[in-house]
Amino acid sequence: MLQEFIINMKKKSLKERFLLVIGILFFMLYFVLGVIVIFMDDFPIQMAMNYRIAFGALLIVYAFIRCWRIINDNKES
Repeated sequence: MLQEFIINMKKKSLKERFLLVIGILFFMLYFVLGVIVIFMDDFPIQMAMNYRIAFGALLIVYAFIRCWRIINDNKES
């Protein structure tokens, strides 16, 4: 699987590789932001804990949706 990913990556243009890196970066950003919202003790926005958990879970789910789209977009046709 990793070998196929590397071969597929070498076939991409510079623009496609750049967009893949940006996509991975934003996946990580949304995931980390969701974890921070859930577990940060001194959250700067006044929210009830239930809403913070729901918002953090929503961010984490969105991150995995983005990851799934990245994986599907990078499969060789």
